Amino acid sequence: MAGQQYSQPMYINPNKQRSSGRDALSMNINAAKAVANVVRSTLGPKGMDKMLVNSVGDIILTNDGATILDEMDIEHPTAKMIVEVSSTQDNVAGDGTTSAVVITGELMDKAEEMVHKGVHPTIIAKGYKMAAYKAQEILENYAITTTKGDREVLEKIAKTSITGKASESYGDYLPKICVDAVTAIEDNGEVNVEGNILITQEVGGKASDTELISGIMLNKGRLHSNMPKKIQNAKIALVNAPIEVEKTHIDSKVQISSPDEMSACTDREESQLKEMAESVISSGADAIFCSKGLDDRAVHYLQKNGIFAARRVGSSEMKSLSHATGARLVQDVNELEETDLGTAGLVEQEGEFDNTKTYIKGCPNKIVTIIIHGGTEHVTDNIERAIDDALKVIKAVVEDGKIVPGGGASEIEVALGLRDYAVSIGGRQQLAISAFADAVESIPKSLATNAGFDSIDSLLELRTKHSSIENAGINLNTGETIDMYKSNIVDPLRVKTQAIKSASEAAVMVLRIDDVLRSQKQSMPDVKPEHNVNTYEGMTPPQMPGRR
Repeated sequence: MAGQQYSQPMYINPNKQRSSGRDALSMNINAAKAVANVVRSTLGPKGMDKMLVNSVGDIILTNDGATILDEMDIEHPTAKMIVEVSSTQDNVAGDGTTSAVVITGELMDKAEEMVHKGVHPTIIAKGYKMAAYKAQEILENYAITTTKGDREVLEKIAKTSITGKASESYGDYLPKICVDAVTAIEDNGEVNVEGNILITQEVGGKASDTELISGIMLNKGRLHSNMPKKIQNAKIALVNAPIEVEKTHIDSKVQISSPDEMSACTDREESQLKEMAESVISSGADAIFCSKGLDDRAVHYLQKNGIFAARRVGSSEMKSLSHATGARLVQDVNELEETDLGTAGLVEQEGEFDNTKTYIKGCPNKIVTIIIHGGTEHVTDNIERAIDDALKVIKAVVEDGKIVPGGGASEIEVALGLRDYAVSIGGRQQLAISAFADAVESIPKSLATNAGFDSIDSLLELRTKHSSIENAGINLNTGETIDMYKSNIVDPLRVKTQAIKSASEAAVMVLRIDDVLRSQKQSMPDVKPEHNVNTYEGMTPPQMPGRR
């Protein structure tokens, strides 16, 4: 009929699950809070450990927030976003992953309270952005400037990072190792921890046996007893392909009907292997490291010419060797040339049989190796995670030159500053800024709780003392409020600012979601559409009312 109007129907696949409005926001907030609660008890030097058991029964014991969240099998999309906060914090700052996630969870908890009071999520998000910007400004003004050559400060930073982990009993020794490592590779204020510091584990001994060597250590040895154990000013070849007779890619048979044919076949193989060995010899290499197999007949030719050879070197070790020595990874040994070789001041093998190790020292590019010792594999794993965090926080201080007091001191400074700032802001946004201050204070509260103290009493005392002692923080051994800087408890500024930034961005992102549409697995039963969605089962679009 002319003039008659019909509402445009919406179509949603019945296999889709939809949440919208308050339901979607509440669901996302609960997911964020759940992730934060998982790691909250691990925060600080008195935090508890988590035991993670994977599907094949491997066990990980750790209180490292990034490791815990990375190993958890999380399916909820919002929870995955919170895990990304931890990952970003680890990549940018190297530490403070648990703090970033805890603050995110608290921001979502405060947001939920404000939403229930009638504050719109957009207003909350804007207030959070303003608070995050102001918090970073407060931290910049609160920071203490240092220099990359101040070894005492760098050791304080490393010790604070390591404290609370399994290696805490060696908290005076391991920081020195970490500072030595960073100092050795530092180049005009830049530190490439991932590329220039290698970490390897040796089960046996104790953590105080951990050592730092200049260069690279491989758990490999020479392939023949007549090969040299020590080469000065070595020219190094790196071959990323097997030095063996190539096998066919399909199953095949070779029929040999006479001894002469057998001899000819063997001679051809021998000739190919000799040609490969000659390519190495003619390049002028003193040592060759092969990532694949190396035939014993080729080894024979190499040892006759005084060339050191090792095979089945790991891909990561080959890349490190290439970076350190300047050698190019060659994909075909027959194409090896003198220009592909790298150099090292010394290639030396130590030990025999199962205890064989090869050291490559005096490389043109700065590179060091930390060899971790411990009684069990779980101990060495924990020490490696602690050292990795310590190296990254030292890197942050060397590059930025700024630190802040730990023990909750910087968080209280931010919270007090934000509350003063909130008063100057009109409208409902000041509620969000005040809530942001409360969320930041969750860090000292969690530190106190994990240490066995009353969180409210500790927080109130901290607020009171902070007005007279600028660097006041919580002594988690006694529960007293003391000067954190004088007690050598400090953190890199980058760790704190990145935690604030990551947490606020994640919270704002979640607050802006008002509709979640999720596909279900085929094995799951169909979800019926919601009552407010119009659907026409069994009708194609041309059959719908009002359509011709």
